[in-house]
Amino acid sequence: MSPVVAAARPEPSAQRPIRVMVVDDAVVARSMMTRWVEAEPDMSIAATLRNGREAIEKIEASAPDVVLLDVDMPELDGISALPLLLGKKRDLVVIMVSTLTRRSAELSLRALALGATDYIPKPENRYEVMTSASFRRELIDKIRSLGRQRVNARDLAQASPVACAPLPRGRLSAVERLPESPRADEAKISLRPFPSAVPRALVIGASTGGPQALMALFQRLTAAIDRAPMLITQHMPPTFTAVLAEHLQRVSGRGAHEAEHDEPVLAGGVYLAPGGRHMRVVRDAGVVRIALGDDAPINFCKPSVDPLFSSAAAVWGAAVLAVVLTGMGSDGTRGAADIVAANGAVIAQDEASSVVWGMPRSVARAGLCSAVLPLDQIAAKVLRLLTGVRQ
Repeated sequence: MSPVVAAARPEPSAQRPIRVMVVDDAVVARSMMTRWVEAEPDMSIAATLRNGREAIEKIEASAPDVVLLDVDMPELDGISALPLLLGKKRDLVVIMVSTLTRRSAELSLRALALGATDYIPKPENRYEVMTSASFRRELIDKIRSLGRQRVNARDLAQASPVACAPLPRGRLSAVERLPESPRADEAKISLRPFPSAVPRALVIGASTGGPQALMALFQRLTAAIDRAPMLITQHMPPTFTAVLAEHLQRVSGRGAHEAEHDEPVLAGGVYLAPGGRHMRVVRDAGVVRIALGDDAPINFCKPSVDPLFSSAAAVWGAAVLAVVLTGMGSDGTRGAADIVAANGAVIAQDEASSVVWGMPRSVARAGLCSAVLPLDQIAAKVLRLLTGVRQ
């Protein structure tokens, strides 16, 4: 058996460990995820359980920060258990774990709408579960990023005399964030003026929290879609991107679809990078076309945002507008730099409306943004820019 490479470990700190509950009826998957969590110095196991009913019974006594919740289980499945778990513990981070099937993709997106924080695709057989370095790395990274955020928020809330009003799932207030409030962090960001060129293409990058953000954005973007092509890279595996495209088509009323290699890019089209392939654009005899690539992951991602952004800068120059939505890591920053170098514009989602302020923060801190906006203000700004209004 080949060795499994663990995600990079942080240095031990005085912060309390992230408590993780593993809920999965498959013995091998449950035991492997438990071992991986126990191997991390900043994590501990709160409970390991076989189904949703056991999770509901043990949630208060075990007091987890993060629940890894399998979608398909006997007695009570993950989708049925999810709202009951959140009803008992509203600030709980729930990461849905599902196989790479169409049904699982549909259920995972439904879980996000019901309040799950994120999802992760699970290898389909026992050998892959035990040996997949990418699955282990992604699992640990998500637990660490999402769990630490909630642990810090809870500890601060308990130490603060200010009572926090309930908030929508996936959105954290300034009081819930450590060590700085969004305003304090965003005050350090230098914004660039918007260029004078009217955008002729919109490119969007997203990761953790992206499906929810894209659905909310496209409900408001309908009037803008006919003015320019819209190209999206969302960190997602195969099958999941096809389902997401169908959901975007329903909310926008436009032809959102997984992009196909060599198809022309036209105004009114919404093109989503297929899971497992990078999406770029190229100009061929005056026609802009989709170029799908099977090259190596970039920033541990495939599809990656950087190839889309960089190629859009090469094709459209100053007439490209980029939006960086919620997500972990820094994917998109290099491509955003190429867009800015070509005199295009970049908008980032703000911290308060992001599930994870990683990708947007990276581009903002790099001085690449012309605006950092709440999610509910981005569509209106995009529409104004596409109609030639800079302010």
